[in-house]
Amino acid sequence: MKQGLVFKKGYKKAGLFAGIALLAAGIVGFNDDLFQISKNLDVFASVYKEVNVNYVDDINSAKLVKTGVDAMLDGLDPYTEFVPESEIEDYKLHYVSTQYGGIGASIFVRNGKVFVSEVFAGFPAQKGDVHPGDQLLKINDVDLNGKDNDQVSQLLKGSKGAAIKLFIKRDNTPQPFEKNLVRDEIKQPNVSYYGMVEGNMGYIKLDKFLENSAAEVTTALTELKKKNPNGIILDLRSNGGGILQEAVKIVNLFVQKDVEIVSQKGKIKEKNFTYSTISAPLEPNLPLVVLVNSHSASASEIVAGSLQDLDRAVIIGQRSYGKGLVQQTFNLPYNSLVKITIAKYYVPSGRCIQELDYTHRKDDGSVVKVADSLIHEFKTKNGRSVYDGSGIYPDLFIKQEKFANVTQALVGKLLIFDYATVYRDKHSKINDARSFSLSDGEYNDFVKYLADKNYSYTTASEKLLDRLKTEATKDKQFNDIQGEYEGLKTKLMASKKNDLIQHKDEIKQVLENEIASRYYYEKGRYETNFKYDKELAQAVKTMQDKAQLASILKGEGSYKVIGKPVLAMAGKKAADKDSDDE
Repeated sequence: MKQGLVFKKGYKKAGLFAGIALLAAGIVGFNDDLFQISKNLDVFASVYKEVNVNYVDDINSAKLVKTGVDAMLDGLDPYTEFVPESEIEDYKLHYVSTQYGGIGASIFVRNGKVFVSEVFAGFPAQKGDVHPGDQLLKINDVDLNGKDNDQVSQLLKGSKGAAIKLFIKRDNTPQPFEKNLVRDEIKQPNVSYYGMVEGNMGYIKLDKFLENSAAEVTTALTELKKKNPNGIILDLRSNGGGILQEAVKIVNLFVQKDVEIVSQKGKIKEKNFTYSTISAPLEPNLPLVVLVNSHSASASEIVAGSLQDLDRAVIIGQRSYGKGLVQQTFNLPYNSLVKITIAKYYVPSGRCIQELDYTHRKDDGSVVKVADSLIHEFKTKNGRSVYDGSGIYPDLFIKQEKFANVTQALVGKLLIFDYATVYRDKHSKINDARSFSLSDGEYNDFVKYLADKNYSYTTASEKLLDRLKTEATKDKQFNDIQGEYEGLKTKLMASKKNDLIQHKDEIKQVLENEIASRYYYEKGRYETNFKYDKELAQAVKTMQDKAQLASILKGEGSYKVIGKPVLAMAGKKAADKDSDDE
């Protein structure tokens, strides 16, 4: 017994000494951290001081410090950023709310001149009959010649109820004229469109997850339910994300109460949270499809990933972006703030979909993707296999088709935009957007319009031919093949002249989209494009095929495994090849 007591006492003493040693080590480590922090801040301040005093030219101190801070944060990840007081309002518009005082129009600058690119229905510009294609000469008597987009945007913005005077030049009007408008509160909605599409399916286009996005989706879903839809399509394509809590609320519209949706985990335990549904769903039973693409990120991936993990929705489109990081903002002195990545998030199966590893960079500072060997398998509620480290892979993959070079050139040179302006001037009205289509004769008019326009571009074949010349010249073989080279080049030029006919269907699609927007605004863009939308068509088809829908969600046959790394990489390589071919 005594030996036992001695042993216990000795154990307690050993534990006490070990605890003291660990505490001492912790204090030393803590003091060392404090020293390193103090040392580096002192070095930074000293460098700034010497540069400020001794540099040959005057410096902008605020810009210099921001450049230093930006460079420091850039070494972490693209989402950790410093926001000075001067950029706070723009930050709020981008990440929090899109409300501001203005006229409801977007602009672009071409050759030093300012043009209206789009007007939004229901706001002062549209009510005041401002047109896309109008050139803005002055705003409140301030000449706009040579001003950039930001400068013009600041002149257009102002408090609600404030008067604004525009001096406008319009192509079909002989003299410039004035428009006197009153600024209103401009709020770009999170839900840019909702309505019924083919197959009696409800369709909701969600562009972002900023304030009130869940409320807007709720309103859209409530209105669509009145039409007794056969299914719901939630379109998250090119939605870059936003507020995590809004994503959870949106999932709750389709998922029962008290179901885990997403958790966030970081090095500070107090910031680790699990988010679950808190109320009864608005629509737990209707077939549901979520559309995603390579630009669907963050909160979009939480919605798509959780609905996939819970086997509540079929995901259609392309693999999503792969952003599994959570940011939080912290206030700093002088009305500035910093947004810091504080955690990674995990959808219900336990997977984190973050694709890029910002912690383990290459020696040159470049970021690498999570290696296939480090990707893990997880299971959905019904036992389907899904994987981490590579975004949300769709249940049904639809290859994303790219526009031909000629189409991209026509868009990039603003010739599609300009012709829509010409068309609007000649036609006071068109059919409703869903049925609007250019006739062959109207398309030929567009081709004639292009006759004296410059829309030069290089085809993929021309790039290959140029590469052949370069390599043959290096190998001193070009003289041997010059005749064949010139012959191929002549044939390619002849073939290129037919591109407007060869790619007529896709050029018509883009042209109809732009023209419809001149009459029906953003709503017109969506509705005229429905007939060309392959992912949307697949969503309708899948929900109409009850057997396929059930097989996907149950994980039967080929639907048992979703985006296994080998398959995912094969799809990625195919996509990369398509990109190279362009």
